[in-house]
Amino acid sequence: MDISSALASLAKKIEQRGSIIETEEATKNAFVMPFLNNVLGYDVFDPSEVIPEFTADTATKKGEKVDYAIIKDGIVQVLIECKKFGEQLSLKHASQLYRYFSVTNARIAILTNGVVYQFFTDLDAPNKMDEKPFLELDLSNIDEHIVPEVAKLTKEDFDVNSVINSAGELKYMNQIRKVIAAQLAEPDDDFIRFFASRVYDGVITQKVRELFADLTVKAFKQYLNDKVNERLKSALQRDSESTASTKEAENKDDEDDSEESKVVTTEEEVAGFNIVRAIMCQNVDIERVTPRDTQSYFGVLLDDNNRKPICRLHFNRSQKYIGIFDKDKKETRHAIDRVEDIFQFADQLKETCSFYE
Repeated sequence: MDISSALASLAKKIEQRGSIIETEEATKNAFVMPFLNNVLGYDVFDPSEVIPEFTADTATKKGEKVDYAIIKDGIVQVLIECKKFGEQLSLKHASQLYRYFSVTNARIAILTNGVVYQFFTDLDAPNKMDEKPFLELDLSNIDEHIVPEVAKLTKEDFDVNSVINSAGELKYMNQIRKVIAAQLAEPDDDFIRFFASRVYDGVITQKVRELFADLTVKAFKQYLNDKVNERLKSALQRDSESTASTKEAENKDDEDDSEESKVVTTEEEVAGFNIVRAIMCQNVDIERVTPRDTQSYFGVLLDDNNRKPICRLHFNRSQKYIGIFDKDKKETRHAIDRVEDIFQFADQLKETCSFYE
């Protein structure tokens, strides 16, 4: 099982069993140990790989323990502190990690409640754990863009130097993304004035500020939607110019291009297409993954080629389905409840793509 599938499987387990987890020990047994074992690939029952209740006395504290230490080549590489499922993570939870970071060889520290994993290193000062994480993995809402970074910590591909080298960019990029998200949700005065001053010549009164607060958020959202639709329309335009011989290879339920004007691409189809692209970007150039919308389904192709179907999204009905193709290009439909459930089929999608390479 690859890391994306392992994360999806653990996320599903958390969703199903999270409500019965009431203690820190239960959190470790149910969620954290499977993360270390199934996702990162370490044998949690082998003390040469994972040491539970790891002790390393400091000058100010004796006998204090960190929940887990990951060992590689006989050296402590990663320290892990766990909190109870559902508990909010904060700096007050990281006191032991701070102290241990300076007295061990570890360059990576992880703070987790079983769902959210915050990854720290020492970018700001050598041998002193940073106050802010450079990476955050939320298993309730997995960002596929950070999965390759988590993969660098797996037993098979452990590369602490690679992690450290990319940590700075990841840390500040993630913080900028959070600032942008926060401003889009509730823009502050400086953010509003920045845009208002460039398009409005009058005095920015409270009434004007309130007006531009709403306009700024709407303009940003419209811009983002326009960019997504622009890429999609461009891909669909290329599709409409494909050759007749390629069109003949369409499955029998394909709609004739003369019906193209009746095709309506929904937001859910666009979201599903972007999820498939996110999954496939680990295996192929993302530009090779292209859309094909019809009246009966939304298709995703490799190389804009009807003979290379990756999947079909059947979203124009009450029950959503994703159609997966085998090596003989036979489609099998799987019922899904949410667009995000597409991540559960990451392995099958990658396997389908491999048939065409």
